[in-house]
Amino acid sequence: MMHAGWGTVRQTWIVVLAAVFAVSCDGSTGPSSFEPGPLGTVTLLRGESVRIRSLLSMTGAPSLGIAARRGVELAVRDVGTVRGRSVDLGDPLDSMCSPDGGRARAREVVADPQIVGVIGTSCSAAAVAASPVISQAGFAMIAPSTTSPLLTSDLAGNPNPDHHPGYFRVANNDIYQARALADFAYNQLGLRRIVTLHDGDPYTTALTNAFGDAFRAVGGEVPAATGIAKGQTDMTSVLGEFAAAGPDGIFFPLFVPEGSPFAAQARGFDGLEGATLISGAALLVSEFLAEPQSEGIYFAGPQSDYRGNVNAVTGKSAETVSAAYEAEYGQHPSTPYWALAYDATTFLLDAIGAVAVEEGGRLYIDRAALRARIGSTGIEGLIGTISCDAFGDCGTGRQLIYHHTDSSVTDVERLPVVYRFSP
Repeated sequence: MMHAGWGTVRQTWIVVLAAVFAVSCDGSTGPSSFEPGPLGTVTLLRGESVRIRSLLSMTGAPSLGIAARRGVELAVRDVGTVRGRSVDLGDPLDSMCSPDGGRARAREVVADPQIVGVIGTSCSAAAVAASPVISQAGFAMIAPSTTSPLLTSDLAGNPNPDHHPGYFRVANNDIYQARALADFAYNQLGLRRIVTLHDGDPYTTALTNAFGDAFRAVGGEVPAATGIAKGQTDMTSVLGEFAAAGPDGIFFPLFVPEGSPFAAQARGFDGLEGATLISGAALLVSEFLAEPQSEGIYFAGPQSDYRGNVNAVTGKSAETVSAAYEAEYGQHPSTPYWALAYDATTFLLDAIGAVAVEEGGRLYIDRAALRARIGSTGIEGLIGTISCDAFGDCGTGRQLIYHHTDSSVTDVERLPVVYRFSP
């Protein structure tokens, strides 16, 4: 026979057991009142790390990707923790500087719903394929060195075809580089007829098009604008076309595999001996600067003289981080984009920390809130003030033009700067 007070005792035990089982094995309590946003939420249990990934060109354009990855690693180390949790960077994901590589690695990223954000890509060719995958999944990606206008806007308020929400970059839109080069070539070098060469990818094609528009706008002529194939090394036909056009300058913003043989063959080609050679940031790497055919070329690229600047997230100066890079990896950075990768990483981690909500031992990171935070705020970085427009352009817009005269000098920071551009 049940005692009259047994019902009261049983109810008490039910309440106690419910309280016990409301605490999960990881020490988190539930249920939560947190409401996920429209793009979903990453939920971290007690002790779990904040997971980000780098999607960079470890092959294809290794001078860009390896230096950038090192910048990411240094930033993660300097930030330390996000809301008291460690940062899981994982192994590098190689986008190979190609659409296929960018698409494949982006699919790997979005297959893991615990990844909060991505640093990448290195190349615009990979970005045009990776960006829609990342965007559709609701993730955020911040690029250190993709510069094609196709990925953002025309800087006049109009989105370009490959712009997707959630894509941001701290690198400058190449429209700035085109304007800088046009002004320098026409007004400083006195050039009037410049031919251009691309390799068919979104970076080189968009940049040569933008340069052509900018150069014509200041009064110059572009008598020939043509392309080569990726992997092409025999430049005889295109050099013949250029010689027939009678240029006083050649703009060829190629990567090392094609740019190096082009520069070597252009030097001695009949009819082009007096043409001034101008290139972009893809060739502004130690690998090419060491080659004799690099001497005499003008290069447009990002700033490299930011030693006095301080990253507000880590409190580290550019000089301190640069010294740490050399101590850690035993060499100078091969490209200025290492610092942009450092800033991109701190920008992402700072935004994650700002939007994360701690409740009951769990950390909630809302994807929509993360995108909104990145797009609406900025940081002071090694490269200066980083602040995004409506289409994901967050860079300073500042460009330098370097004149390389000595192939024994392969550190970009030591190259003579002959022109500075600021929008």
